[in-house]
Amino acid sequence: MNRIGFYIASALVALLFLSSTVFVVDQRQFGVVYSFGQIKKVISEPGLNFKLPPPLQNVNFIDKRLLTLDNADSEPMLTAEKQRMIIDWYVRWRITEPSQYIRNVGLDEKAGAQQLSRVVRNAFQEEINKRTVKDLISLKREALMADVKSEVLEKVKGEKPWGIDVIDVRITRADYVDAITESVYRRMEAERKRVANELRSTGAAEGEKIRADADRQREVTLANAYRDAQKIKGEGDAEAARIYAESFGKDAQFAQFYRSIEAYKSTFNKKSDVMVLDPSSDFFKAMRGSGSGGGVSAPPAKK
Repeated sequence: MNRIGFYIASALVALLFLSSTVFVVDQRQFGVVYSFGQIKKVISEPGLNFKLPPPLQNVNFIDKRLLTLDNADSEPMLTAEKQRMIIDWYVRWRITEPSQYIRNVGLDEKAGAQQLSRVVRNAFQEEINKRTVKDLISLKREALMADVKSEVLEKVKGEKPWGIDVIDVRITRADYVDAITESVYRRMEAERKRVANELRSTGAAEGEKIRADADRQREVTLANAYRDAQKIKGEGDAEAARIYAESFGKDAQFAQFYRSIEAYKSTFNKKSDVMVLDPSSDFFKAMRGSGSGGGVSAPPAKK
């Protein structure tokens, strides 16, 4: 029984010993093997690997994926016009040489992110000091980011390389500090209102001009129409007078009778009309007929 327990204990010790000498490197990581604080080897390929048991050798893992560093500092930066601007940015970077990274930066990604953040901020401050606010919001922003990236790469690949590569540097926001943002908005609002009032005034003036021109054209059109109507009416009256004269000239007695009838129609056009006249006046000559003496008789009916 004691012998079986000894075998089981020996097997467990052997398994523990084996497990301390075997490790797996993930495809997203570098495996760094240390021996008494010194780097013995760096494993970049994924798979099963072996090492000496602790404390003779230890293993540490470092991420080799593309990492993102976001700006966590809201301290304003000064432009060339001494304007205080808040710049938000991010950096895409990765560890390429684990040995250099561990010697010159630190044992994990957090140490690299902290140091890289300071370098990027200093580079942004230096470049923004050379540029105006207009440059930050125009197409020149691309040149600014390219210059910052160049400065950061020069720093991390200098005399003591960090063992990292900076893939991209981007600005996500460039804005005034809160102390002057409100005043800028008020100035912008006042300017927009001024432009709007100017446009309204111009529109009102143009409207009055168009209405005045339309009224003038209306009056001219009505005057021309009235003139043409009067001309046509005059021509019609002249033609009617000519026809009347020509017709009445053929029979003067009929003409006098017709005119009297027209006068009666104009005079007695309502049932309620009352007139006091002398029956012997010439107005009733046509009514008296030839029997009254000197009157105008109605023309004989044509057979």
